Amino acid sequence: MYGVVTRNADEIDWPEFDRAFYEVKDVTGRAAEPVSNAVNMVSCFGDNAAANENPDLVPVDADGNLATRDRTYFDWAYICPTNEKYRAGLLEIIDDAVAANGDVRLDDVGFPRDEYCHCDRCSRRFAEWADENDRDADDEDAWFEWRAEVITEFVADAADRIPGRVYLTLYPDPYPGHLYRRAGLDVEALAEYVDEFVVPLYDIDYGTTYWLETIARGFVSLLDPYDVDFSIELYAVDVDVDALIHAIEVADEYARDVLFGYDASNAAATLRRMTADGKAGKTFHPEDATR
Repeated sequence: MYGVVTRNADEIDWPEFDRAFYEVKDVTGRAAEPVSNAVNMVSCFGDNAAANENPDLVPVDADGNLATRDRTYFDWAYICPTNEKYRAGLLEIIDDAVAANGDVRLDDVGFPRDEYCHCDRCSRRFAEWADENDRDADDEDAWFEWRAEVITEFVADAADRIPGRVYLTLYPDPYPGHLYRRAGLDVEALAEYVDEFVVPLYDIDYGTTYWLETIARGFVSLLDPYDVDFSIELYAVDVDVDALIHAIEVADEYARDVLFGYDASNAAATLRRMTADGKAGKTFHPEDATR
């Protein structure tokens, strides 16, 4: 099936798409009312507005560097996943989304990178966890294990409130141990609560697609042991139609569904072209006229 990811409510019911994901909270902090005719999508720990308003919410590394857009490779600001008040607010947003539609997609879930977070709260909670579990607080493996438990616990709490299908976005990095160390995402543990993982594989032109196939195949291998679906989200903004069709063909080989991000018009035009090309490729036999 083909779906769209959008911030525009009027694009949800376009006939070209089998499914729509509607952002009710995005990384800017922008909020919208949940809708009943789409999967409502919540950016969990990405929030520029909250970070700007209260820097105490932002994760810090061991040197005190904040996880904001000022840091290399960060496209948005992060919120520390151990902040209970912020987490409670996220769960309220999820409750509102569920009241409109039983399916929910959790986006931007996890710690920012390997080196986060060393705020006072995280340091205290990790020390308490290490003591309770008879682990060495100086053991790096123990610290990564604690982070993963923090994230899995949040997803479990969210999933408990979602009566329908639970979608979770994964960073596009299927290599062994990378999601776990980078973001605290324990795929095996999360698969218990998630129905479908969505992986954004974004490019501005899809001039080559060998990398797309490599990453997609990596996720197939990663997720194969678990009873969970896998979908790919492609970038559609100003992408050439022929290039996007080629990307779709590759994604279709590996993913349950293919989604299009943030340009419904271009995505719809691409799907119409694919349909037209498929019809044009059919061969007509004279005997068909008598059937």
